[in-house]
Amino acid sequence: MSLQRLLGSDETVKPSQRPYAPTKRVSPPSSVLVPISRVELAQCQTALNPLRTRPAPQQQSSSRLSSLPPAPASLPARPPAATNGGLPPPPSIGHKRPNRENGPDEHVAKRWRTAPDVRSVAEHYNARPNTDRVARQDSPIIGLKSFNNWIKTVLIAKFARREDEVGPKVKVLDLGCGKGGDLQKWAKAGTDELVGLDIAEVSVEQARSRWQSLRTRFPASFYALDCFESSIEEVLPASAVTRPFDVVSMQFCMHYAFESEAKVRRMLENVSMYLKPGGVFIGTIPDEKQLFEHLDNAPDPENPLVFGNSVYSVKFDQREWDSPYGHRYTFFLQDAVEEVPEYVVYWDNFVSVAAEYGLELRFQADFQTIFSEEQEDPHFSQLLRKMRVMDAEGNAEMDEDQLDAAMLYLGFAFTRTG
Repeated sequence: MSLQRLLGSDETVKPSQRPYAPTKRVSPPSSVLVPISRVELAQCQTALNPLRTRPAPQQQSSSRLSSLPPAPASLPARPPAATNGGLPPPPSIGHKRPNRENGPDEHVAKRWRTAPDVRSVAEHYNARPNTDRVARQDSPIIGLKSFNNWIKTVLIAKFARREDEVGPKVKVLDLGCGKGGDLQKWAKAGTDELVGLDIAEVSVEQARSRWQSLRTRFPASFYALDCFESSIEEVLPASAVTRPFDVVSMQFCMHYAFESEAKVRRMLENVSMYLKPGGVFIGTIPDEKQLFEHLDNAPDPENPLVFGNSVYSVKFDQREWDSPYGHRYTFFLQDAVEEVPEYVVYWDNFVSVAAEYGLELRFQADFQTIFSEEQEDPHFSQLLRKMRVMDAEGNAEMDEDQLDAAMLYLGFAFTRTG
């Protein structure tokens, strides 16, 4: 019976009585019996469905950004992967620079021998497309991305920008530089030299290409390295560290180090090793408090370890954890992060360990607080509209689901002492 006839009648189609028992196969069963991947499952469960009946999100004004929506569960469970928490302690800051005659291939091979979580993060960011400025405006979460860029601009302007014209300008170490998305921000901040490192080789090449396309270019160099397992001295030439760094930046990446204490200490050594006294360490990370508040309010009793909405999903391996390291969850963000393992940054412990490396806390606030305190500043208020975080009437370009995802994060600044 044709589909058209079936739709126009009350008849039903009876299943065939003949059992499915093919005698000849054109293709082997393994070629078609492939289950849906976890990424595909996460995407279909969190994608916007035009047929789903749900109220249209209301535009958010600047005075309503504190109103967060409920977050339905979405991402399925994932078994925990093995970790490599048994890394040896990092060497002291005064150790000799290793021999680098083997070249960058040695570091590539070293990384691919590490834990599955590390490989999955590198694979994810290597696979992300490098879109131009016009194409990025088509992202379904462009409002969220613009807001995050505004937050980073505020942190750079407040803590990492040289105000006077005397002496050299700012020298920056960008750990986890990605595809170079912050290069324009550093150019506007008066940077006269930048060194960028990232675990993903493809992203490093794309960052170098983006730097070459800058209208006003400052000296820069880029290297592929896992800064949570290896010393930056393994790839940086002596000429790159003759003058210490004024700023070390880690944007939306430091939490990957919290798989183990060894990785956190390696990361902090890399941050402090060539940061001058009085220099600043700035960054953005998921907020421990927001993660657990959302988890405690997870709406589905059958999935108490899951929360999220149409834009993002978070799935914890378990709620209770007896260590400040290795508390793992899986994160998905539409058009940005395809279900990768991340780790909770227990803030008080981090501040305590950072102090051992001469890093003194100067500033810490969640994104909602940063917005509330800085939106009235004339310069930052103008940037809210210029960067398309808000329209001319003061309405946020983000919908409620994007807003909920944005408020999971905090920004920080430390000062190098002594």
